Amino acid sequence: MPELNLVQAINTTLAQEMERDERLVLLGEDVGANGGVFRVTEGLQARFGAERVVDSPLDESGIMGAAIGLAMGGMRPIPEIQFEGFLGPAYDQLVNHAGRMRNRTRGAIAVPMTVRVPWGGGIHAPELHSDSPEAIYTHHPGIKVVVPSTPRDAKGLLLAAIRDPDPVVFFEPKRVYRSYKEEVPEEDYTIPIGQAKMVSEGTDVSLITWGSMVFECLAALDNLPEDVSVELIDLRSINPFDRDAVIQSVQKTGRCVVVHEAAKTAGMGAEIATVIQEEAFLHLQAPVQRVTGFDTIMPYYKLENEYLPSAKRIQEAVEQVLAY
Repeated sequence: MPELNLVQAINTTLAQEMERDERLVLLGEDVGANGGVFRVTEGLQARFGAERVVDSPLDESGIMGAAIGLAMGGMRPIPEIQFEGFLGPAYDQLVNHAGRMRNRTRGAIAVPMTVRVPWGGGIHAPELHSDSPEAIYTHHPGIKVVVPSTPRDAKGLLLAAIRDPDPVVFFEPKRVYRSYKEEVPEEDYTIPIGQAKMVSEGTDVSLITWGSMVFECLAALDNLPEDVSVELIDLRSINPFDRDAVIQSVQKTGRCVVVHEAAKTAGMGAEIATVIQEEAFLHLQAPVQRVTGFDTIMPYYKLENEYLPSAKRIQEAVEQVLAY
């Protein structure tokens, strides 16, 4: 079983699925000859040709519109938006057309496409290159939102996304692209969208997160006393998110901390906390805590790590709910 990082896992998954399904078409800025900014699609144009791995103009709205048309025409397009901040120009196409087409046509036309997007901070990139806008797209019915944290999960979730009959935004945590390796099965497998992963079982507090923050949470666990039992849940997809896994965990532990990179106000942490209040209120022994980015624009370079949730901030939140 090969040991792969996130870039390698996504690349090999795309290649395997392109071999299996001739309807797959990749398109985006520099995805062909250059293999993308992060080299995730490296070698795929040489292998499958320029008609299936298409270097597009610098036009996110055009990339998304072309992908929607291809999907409506029976193809399985996989457009790449080079950085999450560049999703803005494609917002209209994605939300008002891709997300609504099935409903608009009363089920006659679907838009089966997977929008790949490098996502999140931690690599000291310029402005519009380090944001976490997942809550925006989670808000819109008709669009699924997936955020893998590990290479093994990335393969199973990507295959599930590609084969899904509706549009899926597949956010790839660029901070994890080459920072972590694990064994990834070569055989075909999918991970259901909307199914969380229990990273570690515990009885004292539930720690809910996704993407690169899984690793910050693991670091926080290493600094807690040995007698503190933390249940760490990686949601993996946030629309839909695994409400049952969250509720069952909080009913067991009575305490919860939600961690995400995005700004605090109206982030996914607020939705998760509200669901817990609605469905597990009588089990709570402390208010739900959120460890998030701050309500400001992602700062440049030197302050980026001050903005992102750290293991220390997560540890302090866990200690706070335990002491309540």
